[in-house]
Amino acid sequence: MAYRKLGRTNKHRRSMLANLTRDMIMHERIETTETRAKEVRKFVDKMISYGKDGSLVARRKALAFLHNDTEAVKKVFDDLAPRYAKRNGGYTRILKLNERRGDDALTVILELVEEDTK
Repeated sequence: MAYRKLGRTNKHRRSMLANLTRDMIMHERIETTETRAKEVRKFVDKMISYGKDGSLVARRKALAFLHNDTEAVKKVFDDLAPRYAKRNGGYTRILKLNERRGDDALTVILELVEEDTK
């Protein structure tokens, strides 16, 4: 699987992506750079897929990735998984914003797609 290194060491990158994933799950919307958002989207989709699976193994994998944050895992399994039960992937969207003033990095909003409640 090809991935972006984001100018970080392996441990720092994994920790950063786990923290961004946790923030995305808890707040359902984050503002970050485009490259980070594209990487985090993969992990958010994976966490929601684990929630839809609902097994003990899936819960433990989610806990392991999210640094044992039980509150975030509980939200994935109890709130987000039922919300996206009929959806097969594509749980997030990226909305582009302006460039950041200091380094001209393109900033985006990464948010969860809202489901129709018909």
